[in-house]
Amino acid sequence: MSRILKVAFVSALAAGGALAQPASQPAPGNPATTPAGTPLTAPGSPAPDQLNGSDRLFSDALAAGGMAEVEGGKLASRLTGNATVRQFGERMIRDHSKANKQLTDLATAARVPLPGGPDTEHRTVQQQLEQLHGDAFDMAYARGQVQDHARTVQLLEYEIGSGQNPRLKAFASETLPAVLEHLAMAQRLYAELTGAGVPATAEDARVQDGKTLPAAPGKNP
Repeated sequence: MSRILKVAFVSALAAGGALAQPASQPAPGNPATTPAGTPLTAPGSPAPDQLNGSDRLFSDALAAGGMAEVEGGKLASRLTGNATVRQFGERMIRDHSKANKQLTDLATAARVPLPGGPDTEHRTVQQQLEQLHGDAFDMAYARGQVQDHARTVQLLEYEIGSGQNPRLKAFASETLPAVLEHLAMAQRLYAELTGAGVPATAEDARVQDGKTLPAAPGKNP
């Protein structure tokens, strides 16, 4: 094989290899899918505030879910005639507004854009709730709160186990107890409205009507 043909053959192999690789490769030594080109302080050690794929997924999902919680709380305050439901909604507004601000600050430091509002799924639920009144609204809102907070618990656990950014992981760890409390509160509220029994633990609250609540989605709580 001539030298020219050898060069062409090697070049073709290199081009083919490049085309066969995914657009985003993990950084060396980092199995958590940090995109290639991520600034590193050392091989396998991303610079401060860098996010991997799990961090970005978590941030997007939690931001959208957190904004939906605030909007849902405002809806409950406006539409319910039940004092307990109203108090719960007001608590969601306070707690999730605070968490949303903390997440926004972390994302800003990492130069990562967050969604500007709830995702399509949450907007659809909000629109459905707006058509309800009285007991029908209270039941639907409480049931949705149990499901949403169960998913958020799983989302936080996902970040704690799979995230890379130490600040986001710390935020997830600090936020988890409050979300578990919200989950237990939502379960008690739903039990009060339906007359059903209250689960012994927050983990049991993930089960409703004999069915395990769905896991956190692969995108957006």
